[in-house]
Amino acid sequence: QVQLVESGGGLVQAGGSLRLSCAASGRTLSNYDMGWFRQAPGKEGEFVAAINRAGGYTYYTESVKGRFTISRDNAKNTVYLQMNSLKPEETAVYYCAAKLGVLVTTKGDEYDYWGQGTQVTVSS
Repeated sequence: QVQLVESGGGLVQAGGSLRLSCAASGRTLSNYDMGWFRQAPGKEGEFVAAINRAGGYTYYTESVKGRFTISRDNAKNTVYLQMNSLKPEETAVYYCAAKLGVLVTTKGDEYDYWGQGTQVTVSS
């Protein structure tokens, strides 16, 4: 079992930045590919970014490329999502997720463990 706890959400003005953290316990995070997802009110969940176990491969949804950066520190059992130039439409609950296996994926149902989420609100 892996327990994931997100933090770093909050209220920010459009164009601002936030850094989300996802701390893991129970198992070493280096065994897992990691992803960030978000869900806005009334909308389906959406893939945001993913990173492989060693941190050498990352993948982003098109709308965040160049603005968001996913990274990880396996020694600290933590994954990060740096979000810059935030937009009001990116207001959502952001979740981190962990996945066993050999391939990074954008599909939420292929992730094995999820955090409880952290609220990000971007004001216009």
